Amino acid sequence: MNSKFILRTALILSIVIINVGCDQVSKKIVRENVPQNEIIRVLSNHLMVTNVENSGAFLSLGNSLPQGVKNILLSLLPAIVVLMALYYAIRKQSIAPLLLTGICFIVGGGIGNIYDRIAYGSVTDFLQINAGVIQTGIFNMADVSITTGSLIILMGSILKRKMPA
Repeated sequence: MNSKFILRTALILSIVIINVGCDQVSKKIVRENVPQNEIIRVLSNHLMVTNVENSGAFLSLGNSLPQGVKNILLSLLPAIVVLMALYYAIRKQSIAPLLLTGICFIVGGGIGNIYDRIAYGSVTDFLQINAGVIQTGIFNMADVSITTGSLIILMGSILKRKMPA
């Protein structure tokens, strides 16, 4: 292995670990300091902090599925996809920087939520935004990482199309 590969891999893993760390630290703070379902209004009604356990997926989809099906669809399959994405990011040397960064954010967010499902049986969600046209469901920092990663990839794709060949 050459030093460039090692440095690149260390950078990839650092971005992933920072995303997982921010997610897990924020969830730990909420679990320890915000009672279940209590709503704390941070910016009037525009930003709220709460503590909700979500045993389903995005916006509680799949909440009512049998536990075995839920484990496969919400833990096992996402874990396989996340590991494949991480392997791809590390092994594929010619990935554009924005694509690589986006993949790292998505992998970090995915690991954060998968860890919660395995460790706690659900994912802790705690933020909600209600600012005019921007109204969200309740989400967490892993969701922010996944969304940010997706936007980075989209931005990279748009920029790539606009650049002359």
